[in-house]
Parts: sequence; C-alpha cells; structure tokens
Amino acid sequence: MSWRRLAFCRELVDRAAHRRTDEAWLAEAWPRARVLVVDEEGRVLVTGDRAAPKLVLLPAGDAPDGERLFLGVDSEAPYFAVLGPHPVVPDAHPASLFQIGSALDGYDAALLAEALGLANWVRGYRYSPLTGAPLQLRSAGWEAVAEDGSGIVWPRTNPAMIVLVHDGAAGDQGRCLLSRQAAWPPNRWSCLAGFVEPGESAEGAVHREVFEEAGVEVSDVTYFASQPWPLPASLMLGFTALGDPSRPVVVDTAELEDARWFTRAELRGLGPAPEPLLPPPVSIAWHLITRWRDELPG
Repeated sequence: MSWRRLAFCRELVDRAAHRRTDEAWLAEAWPRARVLVVDEEGRVLVTGDRAAPKLVLLPAGDAPDGERLFLGVDSEAPYFAVLGPHPVVPDAHPASLFQIGSALDGYDAALLAEALGLANWVRGYRYSPLTGAPLQLRSAGWEAVAEDGSGIVWPRTNPAMIVLVHDGAAGDQGRCLLSRQAAWPPNRWSCLAGFVEPGESAEGAVHREVFEEAGVEVSDVTYFASQPWPLPASLMLGFTALGDPSRPVVVDTAELEDARWFTRAELRGLGPAPEPLLPPPVSIAWHLITRWRDELPG
C-alpha cells in the first residue's frame, strides 16, 4: 500500500526549512500569512461537518497573541501555527485530530499533523534537559536554546512500531492477533504496538513487543508504511508479521486487558459474537486491519 493513502500523508507541505532562520523573511511573511490556531487542548477550528471539515486558517491580523510556529509555504501564502485561545469565527467550532483527521483533505491534514507535533513539543519542552535552565524558542519554533548556554534542543519524534500479526491463511478462517486496553470502549480491538527502545531496530521491537505483551513469537516481519502520530510526538512504523494461532496467548496484564486471535469472518461480522469495533480510520491500525480483513494486496 502506498503511504500516501494514510491520514496526514496524502499531500506534502513545503516546509521551506531554509526560511526558519531568516528573520527578515519571517517578518515580511507574517502579515500575509494564513494562521492555524492550536488551543491548550490541541484543538483547531474547523468549518463544515465531520464528513467534510475544513481547517480555519486566519489572516495574521486576526490571530491571537502566542508562540508563532512557521509551518511552510505554497503558491498562495506562508503558513504559521499560533498557540493560543481560539477567536470567535462564525460557523466554526473546535475539533481534535481524532475527530477530523481522516476526513480533512490532504493538505489540511498535513498542516494539522505538522502544527500539532510542533505545538506539543513547544509546550512540553520549556527547560533544558541538561541543566534545567529555561529554553527560548528560535528558528520560528524549530529550535530552543537554553538561557545558560548549555545547549540547543530540537523537536523530537518517538519511533513506535505497530503490527498486524496473522497466520498467513486466506479466506474467512484466516486469523489475526488483536489486543485491547481497559480504557477503551467495550469491544474495541486493535493491533499490538509499542515504542522502539534505545539501540533497537524497529523490526526487533516487533519481535520483542509481541512476545512481551502476548507471548507470541513472530516471523516474516514485513514493513507496511509509516504515519506521523502527533499524540504527542510519535512516528508509527507499521508492519505485518506471521504468528501461530495454535500457540497459547499469554497476556501481559500490566499493558493490556486482553489479546486474542480473530478470524476474518469475525471481523466481517459473520461470527456468533458482535463484530469487533476497530480503531478509527485516521489511524494506521485501521488500514493494517481492514486491508488484511478484505484481503487487499500490500
């Protein structure tokens, strides 16, 4: 599957990184900018309904005071995010990434992912990790320098793997391994996932996490696609892998409420139990599961 089908990946923003340190250009660009306001809860303003939302991009003069984060440019305008309260905009309402991410058009979704990822870093990193000295933003929000001269901090991304483990069988009786957490809605199931640890490959993390959380050994780990996941700062590296449903599942209850194998028939609502609820279409997990369920290539 092409990664361009995933939410936040369908189009690319020209981030124009060479402009981040050009103070004269940034000052000239601001008055003609289109601005995305991100509030304390990580929400943005949108118009339209959940089926066809559109980001509200304000003229610079209507944006609230707050940290200005340069996002990029296109043929129409430069784009910034501002961290602050939402102004009153007729027919607009605040919405979260989960509510609108999969329904936004490609360019809006890419801007949203970039803005939220950067906003989460700016709000979460206010002090030097070396000395505790306050950090001051520079480079239009893409660097922070410690006031005591102890160093520079850059936005961080935490790599995480997510994997659809299956038995390799075709048809309704093919099985995949899904898990659930106690905090999720009843009957919600998803792929196994976890962070890549220091000194570990993403493929190694697949082997380790599946065995730690479900007691299942896997083989044929195959890369699927990646997706930015700014909640708050992850990059989801998607994989498929083979596992043996005849082996017992041993659930790590410190991490999961349950994990078990499902047939394609069950995921298609053809089993005796209610059809499992899947993660939202905004997530790479939904694509991993539904492509396997529907026996699509890739």
